[in-house]
Formats: sequence, structure tokens, C-alpha cells
Amino acid sequence: MTTTTSNVHSFYDLRAFAADVRFGDATDADVITGWAADSCALPLSQGPVAVLAARIAPKGNHAGLEADEFVFVLEGKLTLVKGNHSVALPRNASAVIPAGKPFAWQAAVGTTVIIMRCGSGPAGAETIVPIDESMDLVPSGPPLAELLVGATPSCRNFTDYRSANGEFVCGTWDSTPYHRLSMPYRHHEFMHLLEGDVTFVDGNGREATFSRGDAFLVEMGAHCSWESRNHVKKVYAIYRPAA
Repeated sequence: MTTTTSNVHSFYDLRAFAADVRFGDATDADVITGWAADSCALPLSQGPVAVLAARIAPKGNHAGLEADEFVFVLEGKLTLVKGNHSVALPRNASAVIPAGKPFAWQAAVGTTVIIMRCGSGPAGAETIVPIDESMDLVPSGPPLAELLVGATPSCRNFTDYRSANGEFVCGTWDSTPYHRLSMPYRHHEFMHLLEGDVTFVDGNGREATFSRGDAFLVEMGAHCSWESRNHVKKVYAIYRPAA
């Protein structure tokens, strides 16, 4: 990822954010106990959302989270288990742990994750939901025509997880190149780029280009443009209020 300035408040480079966090000693299993107990949150000001960088304890179990949690593995390996169902997450993989569902986990020493926690409504699944990047994508709506500079892109999507109220949605999306003028974000959106690169410019003129492998967040209330000059594919987690 390249950026023209630091302290960009409308979008966050999550790998850089996690790299700056002072976690406990990863070699001492007694230092870190409980799910995501060793963590640091971004200073988000809107919505029922928290975004954390967390060092995961080697193993444990939880009676049920208070909110849905989208989990993206930055480093290491994490296995999530609910009953007879297990989901193995290597580096750069992701899954959703639905609220209120008991689960257990095992993690390689030093495993670091980004968690997007959304407490806007009831869970939309009974078990852990992996984000399957290989699923066939189906056509989805392009950006608003009045915001586009140039041709209308072809966009596709697959939704792996949707909360019961429809406000928290996670999946995979792709698009042909396009340039979109600045718009206000009514939502928080986590993105992990699988292909391509995207340049954002926010309302203060701050500019950043994110490339394949980068993980970042655009926060609710930001005013950002989008420019992609090649095919883009991403994993996303979005909180968008219904009203």
C-alpha cells in the first residue's frame, strides 16, 4: 500500500494499524486469555461497529459473542470450531462468528487478526461461516451513473453472510475498472483486495492506493472517490444501517 500522507482518518490501512499495536508476549500462553482479549480498537465514532487488531490466545472457548464478528487472519493460523463443524483459516482467510453461538478455537502462536464486530441485530446463521473466495459471482448493481467518470463497470457479488436484519453483510465482489466521484459513505466497509488496486481520495484531499493483499477500512461518514484502472476483486464486510 502506498499513501501520500499519514493519519488518514477516513480510511485505515489495517496491516499498518496492527503492526503498531503492542501485544503481549506471544510465547507466553498465560499472558493472553479469552477471545480477542489482547486487542486494540480503531477510534470509530459512528454506528454499532468496532474494528480491532487482536492477538489470539493459543486455544479457548466462548459461550457466545454479544455481536457478530467478521474475522480476518493477518498472520498465523486460526481454527474455529462449533460442535462438529470446524473452519480452518490460514493467513488472509476470513469467516464470520455469529452472535450468541458457542464456539472454541485453536491458534498458532502469534496469530494476529482483524475483527469487525457488529452489534446491530440478531445473527443470520447458526454456525461459523467461512468467506469462500472461490464461489461463482453473480451480476450486481454498478455505482450510481451520476457519480461515474467514464464507462459503467460490470460488477458481480456473492454474499456468504447476512445478519437477520440485513445490516451486516460479508462476501466477495469484483468489478471491471471504473472511476467514481466522491460520495458520502453511509456504511463501514472492510476490504481485502484479492486482485487489482484502488486509489481513494477523501474529503480532505488525502490520497491512498491499496493493492492486492492489502486490508483496509473505509469508515462511515467518509467522503471518498474511487479509481481502479484494472480488474478488482475483494472480500468485504459491510455494516449499513437500514434507515
